[in-house]
Amino acid sequence: MILFLAGTSDARALAVRLQEKGYSLLASVVTDSAAASLLEAGIPYRVGRLNEEQMLELVDEQSVTCIVDASHPFAEEASKTAMNTSLCRNIPYIRYERPDVSFEHALITKVDSYEEAALVAKKRKGTIMLTTGSKTLATFTKHLLGEDLRLLCRMLPNKDNMEKCEVLGLAQKDIIAIQGPFSKELNIALYKQYGVTQMVTKESGKVGSIDEKMEAALELGIGIILIKRPTIEYKNRCTTFEEVEQQVGGIF
Repeated sequence: MILFLAGTSDARALAVRLQEKGYSLLASVVTDSAAASLLEAGIPYRVGRLNEEQMLELVDEQSVTCIVDASHPFAEEASKTAMNTSLCRNIPYIRYERPDVSFEHALITKVDSYEEAALVAKKRKGTIMLTTGSKTLATFTKHLLGEDLRLLCRMLPNKDNMEKCEVLGLAQKDIIAIQGPFSKELNIALYKQYGVTQMVTKESGKVGSIDEKMEAALELGIGIILIKRPTIEYKNRCTTFEEVEQQVGGIF
């Protein structure tokens, strides 16, 4: 049995490929929307974050013999938990991570953290579109709710996100509740509609539609604050489905 940490759209595709090749797997996801996409594909799953104790229990209960970590590039804790679990139970750990996409441009400012991104945006002022999701929203509202700037938050249209926005004092007119993927043309239309002067995004990779967001912003001369990926020393990192299949094939 493979414990498969699924955190991205390409992770779902990888899970499908492994199951089609006859491997037994249980996918672990954080959100109900991610679970719905797995259900459509016929992938067994469980929902909710796992701490190390919970993951160890799951590994024992399901007789897991391998962990494939295809969590989001910014899900640091999930990856660390998976690596520690593999060590504790002496089972193989395979990391799948979408390849980096390198961007260099005068309008792009790279930062190391959400806090740094918020502070850079605060200094620049203007109309800021945040495209980093709701998990770290409090970091941005702490610094960017003021009279001399406007914070726009683009995020998934679910109840939890809307409630979080309300608690943090974000006005409804500043919430763009929409689900991607987004084309370059749609990004351009949104930037123009809201008069965006700077955009905050994460270095998630091609499948995360970072290209379209950034290309649209650059075309319009909008400043970009790019949060770099966390630096994690993965034990066994693959960047293609074929590499993962080869590693899994050597185990089972």
